[in-house]
Amino acid sequence: MKTKFLQDKRTRWITASAIFIALLIGVQFATAPLGQLVTGSLVNLILIVSVMTYGTSTGLTVALISPIMASLIGIGPLWAIVPCIMVGNSTLVLIWRHVGKLKFSNTTFVRITTLAAAALGKFLVLYVGVVLIAVPLMQLPEQQAERLSAIFSVTQLITASIGGVAAIIILPILNKARTARTL
Repeated sequence: MKTKFLQDKRTRWITASAIFIALLIGVQFATAPLGQLVTGSLVNLILIVSVMTYGTSTGLTVALISPIMASLIGIGPLWAIVPCIMVGNSTLVLIWRHVGKLKFSNTTFVRITTLAAAALGKFLVLYVGVVLIAVPLMQLPEQQAERLSAIFSVTQLITASIGGVAAIIILPILNKARTARTL
């Protein structure tokens, strides 16, 4: 009986992770022409929903595979920056999981705190990793270095915040639907 439960749990994890990865790739591909503000916000929303609905392992899997797949299909940045994006995405996911699951009587406070901490965490990781370390080490032409620095600075804070606001709106609806399904 225990083996069946573990197999079911493993199957649910694989299925959920695969669905979120496919959704993320589709969203990245479909919204790439709309710019970073739209694409980045939706990517962050998907990362947050994956971790908050299916747990840390699903969220981290999606966070780590997302930039690799984006680069493989030609919509991601330089390969040298992919590890920084992986760490930034993982930071967002881990903060949402651990801060967002705190139980306080004021859930609005927890959600806003989580949103602020996760957006700031991702921004700081990407700013330090890309703007302060990777870009100078890569010795890119000035125009390309400026473009990458702009993409991985305040814009990350904005897109993580927009994705977080959308998640705050969507997560209660998803949780209610999941609860209704199990009754």
